Amino acid sequence: MSIALRTLDDGAWISINDSRQVSVSDVWSLTTGAFCDCSPAYVLLEAFVDVDIDGSIVVVHAVGQCLECGTRDSIERLPVGRIVNDDFYPYDPEGVQWLVEPDGERP
Repeated sequence: MSIALRTLDDGAWISINDSRQVSVSDVWSLTTGAFCDCSPAYVLLEAFVDVDIDGSIVVVHAVGQCLECGTRDSIERLPVGRIVNDDFYPYDPEGVQWLVEPDGERP
């Protein structure tokens, strides 16, 4: 079965199989150096630009701002959840995340 991924409402939501699943209203914890120099960086997502799947991991390209230092930048390949047996399981935004590198390794 194929999985339908798309952004909705001018980048405010990620839709998976026609169901709103991930919202920009969450603050994501990112590891040191992944977004800015804060340790960790608490980043409020402002908009989703794109959504994709890397194996079973749903990744987004988003724009956000660090709540500590004010850095505003784009985030590429932020993992937001995974697909298991055609079901979506979101990651906890408060859990420390890392960016998915093209070769599948953590920085």
